[in-house]
Amino acid sequence: MLIGALAALAAALCWTLASSLWRRLPTSLSGAELNLLKNWLALAMLLPLVLGRPWPAAHGPLLLLALSGVLGIALGDSLYFAALRRLGTRRTLTIDAGGPAVASVGGMVWLAEVPEPLHWLGLGLITLALLLMAWQRSGDALTGRLQMQGVVLALGALLCGSTGALVSRAALRDAAFDPLQSALVRVLAAGLVLLPLLRGWRSRGWGPRPPLRRWPLGLLATLLGTTAGIALQQLALQRLPGGIAVALLATAPLMAIPLAHLEGDRPGWRGWLAALLALSGVSALVA
Repeated sequence: MLIGALAALAAALCWTLASSLWRRLPTSLSGAELNLLKNWLALAMLLPLVLGRPWPAAHGPLLLLALSGVLGIALGDSLYFAALRRLGTRRTLTIDAGGPAVASVGGMVWLAEVPEPLHWLGLGLITLALLLMAWQRSGDALTGRLQMQGVVLALGALLCGSTGALVSRAALRDAAFDPLQSALVRVLAAGLVLLPLLRGWRSRGWGPRPPLRRWPLGLLATLLGTTAGIALQQLALQRLPGGIAVALLATAPLMAIPLAHLEGDRPGWRGWLAALLALSGVSALVA
């Protein structure tokens, strides 16, 4: 269980850093188009790592992994990127971190995974920490329609991501895919579903074409978020019950606090109190 918990926390850190990088990437690509680009970059990074490995003969779990990629990566990440531009890194991650509640309920209904009392305490502490962060005031918060759009998009990303994680968990319980193999299947399924977006690029001359200085930023964000982050997520889902895994993965907004000043965001005392509550919750989950 300790390995799964460490993998989940490492994945959360990777996603936090990647989100900050994507937020600062100057581009006019839509959220879905940016998602398509990062998925195919991730495939290029993952393929050399899985070539020659034996694959389990399990068609049902393979289809479930593909479905989880469509839901969690193709749909979820597209909505997430769109929300990220409207709300900023910390706020988007805060809404997205509502996943523990969704995953716990889903895990009880579909996977018969009921958390133990101490785990419920951990879930409650993390949820309280996230509520504190959500209520926090900030001078640069987006207002009006743009903010409402961001909230709706982030909630859609939350539902898609949590559902994709549960479907992936169900697949990993029934087949011996290693984390890199399952990550490859999910990213490949997402990349194929998003391929029709290429027609839009072609009709406008394959634009925009970012200068070369933007590509290292995009490649690093892809390596952290889509390659390492998803592989670590799959390891966590393989070693932990779905609700606990998603709870640990949901600590990303707390890790975003030290990066908040880069976007003009000031967490304040509520942010640090939330970090302490979340740390206590994580300790209860892995006890």
